[in-house]
Amino acid sequence: MKSFFKNVLANIVAIVILCAVFFFFFIMLLVFSSMSSDKTVTVKKNSVLTINLKTNIIDSPTEEQTGLFNVSNQKKNILIYDAIEAIYKAKDDDNIKGISIEADVLNAGITQIDDLRNAIQDFKKSGKFVYAYGNGVSQSAYYLGSVADQYYLNPSGMIELKGLATEVTFFKDFAEKYGIGIEVIRHGKFKSAVEPFIRNDISPENKEQLGTLLNDIWKNTSTKIAASRKIDTAQFRTVVDSLYGMIPELGLKYKLADKLIQKTEYDEIIKSKLSLKEKDKLNKISLSSYISSYAEGEKSGDRVAVLYASGSINNGDNYNDINSETYIKYIKDLQKDDKVKAVVFRINSPGGSANASDEILFELQQLKKTKPLVVSFGDYAASGGYYIAMAADKIYSEPNTLTGSIGVFGVIPYYKDIANKNGIRSDIVSTNANSQYYSALNGVTPYGVNLITKSVEGTYKRFVHFVTQNRKKTFEQIDNIGGGRVWSGVRAKQIGLVDELGTLNDAVKYAAQKASLKSYHVASYPKSMSPFEQIFKDFNEDDISARVIKNKIGNANYEILQQVIEKRKLQSEVKMEMPYQIKIN
Repeated sequence: MKSFFKNVLANIVAIVILCAVFFFFFIMLLVFSSMSSDKTVTVKKNSVLTINLKTNIIDSPTEEQTGLFNVSNQKKNILIYDAIEAIYKAKDDDNIKGISIEADVLNAGITQIDDLRNAIQDFKKSGKFVYAYGNGVSQSAYYLGSVADQYYLNPSGMIELKGLATEVTFFKDFAEKYGIGIEVIRHGKFKSAVEPFIRNDISPENKEQLGTLLNDIWKNTSTKIAASRKIDTAQFRTVVDSLYGMIPELGLKYKLADKLIQKTEYDEIIKSKLSLKEKDKLNKISLSSYISSYAEGEKSGDRVAVLYASGSINNGDNYNDINSETYIKYIKDLQKDDKVKAVVFRINSPGGSANASDEILFELQQLKKTKPLVVSFGDYAASGGYYIAMAADKIYSEPNTLTGSIGVFGVIPYYKDIANKNGIRSDIVSTNANSQYYSALNGVTPYGVNLITKSVEGTYKRFVHFVTQNRKKTFEQIDNIGGGRVWSGVRAKQIGLVDELGTLNDAVKYAAQKASLKSYHVASYPKSMSPFEQIFKDFNEDDISARVIKNKIGNANYEILQQVIEKRKLQSEVKMEMPYQIKIN
């Protein structure tokens, strides 16, 4: 008995010590976080604003990953709006003498890179220098860096300039091999989100829309690179087709770079440009530190609120992605806030749940009755992402935004063959004719298919109805450019799906103008989580394992993994969702 009590006491002491250690760790984490956030940054004379590998441009506060399971992440998250404002401010800041772009890989979407590039192009009008340096440079990083006055490359470096391509993965044979049945119902011949489950190749319609989309984006991107580097269009195509950037000497020969030098030599060139002596220190300041140097706390007075909506659209109340219950609360709070005089709704979404999209749209329609509502598109505003924009007074799109995809689909999996092969059968007892219209083992009954088809068709008509109201076009006009087809922002403007091509900053200025505001400040919603909230959010979520996997393999690979094994892609719900994402890597 003595031994038993001894063991119990030892376990209790161990638990107490463990809790004490965790509590100490927790308190220290909060203290260090608070210290780092309160640190005052001073911009020294002859400073160079630096965009480097630690610059992580995000579209929304909900994309921040600074919780307990991301403590090793040293990248500084910067909202694209803040990044653009910082570059505009640096243009007139006497302490900032130039910009240095030192990112081999850029953590930003294509529209965000466009905005950064345009802001840097404007910065150059001040007469200040813009230089860039690279080692193993990704295509997206080079797209930004090519705006520089001079581009320097490491003698053993490379520039991965290759153009755009997309690869679609198909699961039809896989499903048949393992006895998985998939019932597909869709409206729109271009609604290709379901193709991986019913085909083994890209349909002619999907190939057409993908080809048009990729060529639109590449034309916009390649034209700017060639113009900045002063390369003839025909020669530039040869350079890209031949992958000359992969060989540093060829990259230099064909004007992708101006000189092959080491990083230390690059820094000496900047020091010389600033007329610094050898013993003088080169003052580089990152985007995040520069923003901290002038950022202020909550201000009083009139506000233009920017409500960020980034990710897939779902039912529920989570913080990440666009969850209907959460966003309904955000929208109602903005509607009641008398200090908020106008709202800019920033959408960066490939869509998702039709039901959740409809709920969010309704609340935005109510908001619009009391305050100006302007929409700004990021990388994606497709399917449900486009649907929720239909309350806008005005829609701004980026030239490369993937826009439209006005279509609806439902995908319903069942496992009859694989179950039967393994000796699993089922029998049904029911009270009504269609009590079991769907079964995981037996699939959907003919009546069920007919019913879901009507639901899909009804949802599509409702989708088009709201588009006709907002875009002031007939059902036939929208149906002709709908059918699930995705357009670039440039073409979306041509066919009337958006009002203007412009940035988030442009949308904010228009919203302020529409609200007749002469003096105002911009407030971002939702608010970023505090370290305290981040930690407890990590412990409260079900998907800790998923977060760990995502950190290990990266977001892009995790999204592919989701398509294969995650239930979100195979749930029996009517969806408004894009079939793919396009990234310039």
